[in-house]
Amino acid sequence: MSLLIGGIISAIFGLVSLIFFWPDFMTILKGSLPLFLLLGGALAVYVGLDEMQEKNREERRRQEEKLEKAREELEQVKAQAEKYKEELDKLKDTRPQ
Repeated sequence: MSLLIGGIISAIFGLVSLIFFWPDFMTILKGSLPLFLLLGGALAVYVGLDEMQEKNREERRRQEEKLEKAREELEQVKAQAEKYKEELDKLKDTRPQ
């Protein structure tokens, strides 16, 4: 209960102070605006760079997966070619001369 009463008293004093010190409040607000814009811009640049790096990592991962798949297919084709080559050699050996 005392916390509620203290909060109400603080809100009333804050409102009265804001009314009496409005020009000073606006001066502080005007002075802090460029700082907030600078910090917000820096944060946006950081988030943008992080997003670009994540996109690059994802693209690199996809390229590596494609490369691995192509290597596997190449190995399968080589094995199939070797099998055909062996069959051809068998047919040459069994062919009547």
